[in-house]
Amino acid sequence: MKRIMICTLIGVTGLGLSACNDSNNDNPPAANQIPGFIQGDIQQIQYDGVTDDLLTAGLGATGLGSATAPAFSDPLSPTSAELRQLAIYNNYRALVDTSAGGGYGEFFGPGVGNGSEGMIPGREYIAFMTVPGGDVPITVMAQIPDSFDAQSPCMITAPSSGSRGIYGAIGTAGEWGLKKGCAVVYTDKGSGTGAHNLETNTAQRIDGTLTDSDEAVQFRADLSDTERSDFNADWPDRLAWKHAHSKVNPEADWGRHVLQSVVFGFWALNEQFGSDSNVDPITPENTLVIASSVSNGGGSSVRAAEQDTQGLIDGVAVSEPNLNPVVDTGFTINQGSSAAITEHSRSLFEYTTALAVYQGCANQAPATRDDAPLNVLNTPAVRENICNSLANKGLLNGAASATLDDYATEAQRILNEDFGIQPEQNLLAPVHFASNVAQSISMTYANAYGRAGVEDRVCGLSMAAVDGAGAVTSFASAAEAAAFATSNGIPPTAGVVIVYDDAEGQPTAMPASVSPSSSSADYGLDALLCLHSLALGYDAVTGDPLSGNDAELAAAIAGGIDEIRATGDLRGKPAVFVTGRADAILPINHTSRPYYGLNQRVEGVSSELRYYEVLNAHHLDVLNGLGGIGDRYVPLHHYYFQALDLVWDRLTNGAELPPSQVVRTVPRGDLATPLAGINLPEIAPQPAAADVISLVGDELRIPE
Repeated sequence: MKRIMICTLIGVTGLGLSACNDSNNDNPPAANQIPGFIQGDIQQIQYDGVTDDLLTAGLGATGLGSATAPAFSDPLSPTSAELRQLAIYNNYRALVDTSAGGGYGEFFGPGVGNGSEGMIPGREYIAFMTVPGGDVPITVMAQIPDSFDAQSPCMITAPSSGSRGIYGAIGTAGEWGLKKGCAVVYTDKGSGTGAHNLETNTAQRIDGTLTDSDEAVQFRADLSDTERSDFNADWPDRLAWKHAHSKVNPEADWGRHVLQSVVFGFWALNEQFGSDSNVDPITPENTLVIASSVSNGGGSSVRAAEQDTQGLIDGVAVSEPNLNPVVDTGFTINQGSSAAITEHSRSLFEYTTALAVYQGCANQAPATRDDAPLNVLNTPAVRENICNSLANKGLLNGAASATLDDYATEAQRILNEDFGIQPEQNLLAPVHFASNVAQSISMTYANAYGRAGVEDRVCGLSMAAVDGAGAVTSFASAAEAAAFATSNGIPPTAGVVIVYDDAEGQPTAMPASVSPSSSSADYGLDALLCLHSLALGYDAVTGDPLSGNDAELAAAIAGGIDEIRATGDLRGKPAVFVTGRADAILPINHTSRPYYGLNQRVEGVSSELRYYEVLNAHHLDVLNGLGGIGDRYVPLHHYYFQALDLVWDRLTNGAELPPSQVVRTVPRGDLATPLAGINLPEIAPQPAAADVISLVGDELRIPE
């Protein structure tokens, strides 16, 4: 009878599952049915934990910590196992600081509390799925370690961070869950590598190997052969990317993707243990499920908890979640004695396009230019060109005698005061600009929110490989063969960059491009202003209303953003957010802070959300291995694992979650000095009154 119950329990309305077979006393129980949203075959592989494993792909803690990446036997034709190994290596190291003294092997890492190398045997299930009404493949995966206890089952969600592929959360939620003996369920959330070479029609299978044949792949652009040929004639050697060009606004379904991954996880568990007569069916009722992950993955798990009408999720533990909370003007954000922030909860697209436009000039601001780590990557000539171009367009106020420093200071002021970017984020913003973070997010999300296709070339931008001069060239065969394992899902990545097709002279890689309105390289400022105009809904230069196709696209983007707004209602689930105050990618005044305030107003006394704001911590721990950064900042990753520990203890032992608070860390000051416990104080069970974060009346009060 219990076998019938599991089908009913996970037959969640709206998640696209097929119903169970009818059964009565005269018929045998229904089998564990594959969820109806699964498309095609489910691949299963058992890893022995010696030659290969779930967490490190056979590399162990030493291999993941090595600066030498695993190599392919044949660079032009890597095997699926080689691609998986390199994908795990790159995705782990992209999110976790593995440098000496940065906490790896001491506070976190595969071997911490799990043996010297930390390899974990178990079974991996992977498949494509779709959401109701959609046909774009989403990758879903369940990892079940051999240490899984079917008598005390647990599951952790691990949607990918950023736009990463299926292994994008392997070093975060994956590591914690596997070491805990829990099943871990992953999804690429409709982003992932998904690169389609329009010239050759080549795309990636689910395992990352390439094909140009008509078979199941991660993504191909919605173009007929004739349309693709016509596009190639005008714009040769371009690529379409899944997150940007799938025409479905995948973020609108990120919560659903996570919920479906949980359902898939229950199927996999019952597939593996269902034949054991000593094991009861594994159901949401007898399984502890924590929705987790970081950045975009963390935001996805929060959205899943908001949408969880069936009780699949018990608690939430996330780090630096990408959330666009519903705008609630009924409260302000007050940090210490600083001026109250009233214009919080701006969308990712609005504040990121502002960073893309103004940060290039702000890199020259006297207050930070010489102190900002790696600002040397932003050449003074380009900084000056951007400042002058902004001033010539009337976007920087200044007297006739205004200097370059005056313009740069004004650009920084606009970001801090007009767009709510915390001053603590200013030091790291230059290295992010040099890494094309805001520029890449602006392009990809404009396409995604507006459901634009590669053929639309929004704001005159496309994606391609380029030569040393920034001119478009064909995608190198070895780079394309490795893209599944080297891509972060959002160009520039894996040898593919953003190309400004409307640049002076010829289509040119954005950093080297000259805008039509300029006479020298300005980072494609006209294209960035076009993206910012789409975010604002009016011309960013003139203030005039948009017209024609631009107006239609701006309206579509606004509608897409409405679809991804978070409600603040976590349904009373125990939840912990940890976020670094210096996060220069997802500014806290538009993400974690206003979400916490919104939640307090929506759930009131029934809320079990706690928000821990970590000082001297930021978004990309991997940068902590670099001089000028690691000596100033601590790993937020350490506090993310604490968040999971706290939620686990709440759900298993009934322990109270510590009050929301500021966590006052101590930077090590020198990369030669290893991190120690004194640098990483625990989240306090009873914080000092001066450290407590709280909503008091209409003020969200954040201590300095």
